[in-house]
Amino acid sequence: MGTVQDWTHWLYFSVYLFAFLVGLPLNIMALVIFVGKLRCRPVAMDVLLLNLTISDLVLLLFLPFRMVEAANGMHWSLPFILCPLTSFLFFTTIYLSSLFLTTVSIERFLSVAYPLWYKTRPRVAQAGLVSGICWLLAGAHCSVVYVAEFSGNISESQGANGTCYQEFQDNQLAIVLPVRLEMAVVLFWVPLIITCYCYSRLVWLLSQGPSRRRRRRVVGLLAATLLNFLVCFGPYNVSQMVGYIQGESPAWRSYVLLLSTLNSCVDTMVFYFSSSRFQADFQQLLGRMTGGWSLWSQETSTELKGKSGGEERLQDCPS
Repeated sequence: MGTVQDWTHWLYFSVYLFAFLVGLPLNIMALVIFVGKLRCRPVAMDVLLLNLTISDLVLLLFLPFRMVEAANGMHWSLPFILCPLTSFLFFTTIYLSSLFLTTVSIERFLSVAYPLWYKTRPRVAQAGLVSGICWLLAGAHCSVVYVAEFSGNISESQGANGTCYQEFQDNQLAIVLPVRLEMAVVLFWVPLIITCYCYSRLVWLLSQGPSRRRRRRVVGLLAATLLNFLVCFGPYNVSQMVGYIQGESPAWRSYVLLLSTLNSCVDTMVFYFSSSRFQADFQQLLGRMTGGWSLWSQETSTELKGKSGGEERLQDCPS
């Protein structure tokens, strides 16, 4: 039994470490690119993707606390105040990803299905408002972490028994399980249905046009989004529903929760397929970070920027 537990703890640690080492630099690069784009010419899509990037960075920056927990055999040795805070931010950012991925799919669909109407609307302000609503919606649901943490007997609380948001009393489960079910429905299944509809319609609309390059990019965006929903978020939200039916958290819930952590890495694929301009800026920034320009990277960057012209042209900021 001890060997299995030791292996399990190091599995958690390894996944957290992988997500941190891969996701953090990629999301920092995405943050630099989106901030630069918004300074030049703000567009709604970049506002939504910037918020998604910030959400991923919040998850990644607090992930070291989870690593410490895993390295200590899933026992919480840090100050207790960090336990509900870390759990709150962890779950909030996971559901924020599903909400922002849905808003991105809606934005893409509207820009293609109703191009004239889309260009006459102040989309940037609306995108900011929608982003605020997403943060509020996810945060309000995930505040159940604090409610559950401080609703039990203090002498038997998770801080007292050395764990963090893992073991629950009956009165805590009476609060947690129904909220988890609602979160799975409202923050995962409904967004998944909306996203599937938007992208299926988008792919069909683009199949009627001549732009193969744009269609390939949308297919890549769809694949990255579905990978997030079905692989990173799907199993975890199924565990939420199973837990409600069984009246307790499934034993395998913690394992599928690890998959949700990887969404911070998969989101960078969404960024990459979001626009040709992002691909060009990403290659330029990567070239600077790796210490120089190669002829190939310059030619590729120039080609991508040229192709993105009529579709979603952005002017460079004056130096």
